[in-house]
Amino acid sequence: MPAALGVALAVCGGLPVARADALSRGVAALDRADYLRAVRELSPLAARGNPRALGLLGFMYEHGFGVPQAYDAAFDLYCQGATGGDPFAQAMLGLMYDKGHGAHQDFIQAYKWLNLAAARSQGHTRDVYTRLRDAVASKLSRDEIIVGQRLALSWLPGAPAFP
Repeated sequence: MPAALGVALAVCGGLPVARADALSRGVAALDRADYLRAVRELSPLAARGNPRALGLLGFMYEHGFGVPQAYDAAFDLYCQGATGGDPFAQAMLGLMYDKGHGAHQDFIQAYKWLNLAAARSQGHTRDVYTRLRDAVASKLSRDEIIVGQRLALSWLPGAPAFP
């Protein structure tokens, strides 16, 4: 779990914390491990459909940070954030498919979402998502990778996350 938190905090670190908006306060609280405050700040944004808040709240449900651990809730939040175009939510959704947490295990869907996350990121974050995508690709045949690439290429923001 600490490694997953490290990845999330590294990805979250790109947001300016100096701004006094709820998203920045939620990210700062998550960074400080003040999970109850993070949930209070992120939940209203997630309820209004903010893709970034949905992804971060999904992470908190996946790992039980400030909320009960619930893979189904995490999967649902990641789906909403991923369809809204948030790369973090897309990557975490890909990992949920890879592990079979909250959904059936589906390496092609995992590849698709990690590919989208890598394509929509830059710098160190892109490198992390690319390595995760490539790890999933090692479990796929060449034909399955082609299917995953086609699914990623044909995906549009707002399209359902379920295959």
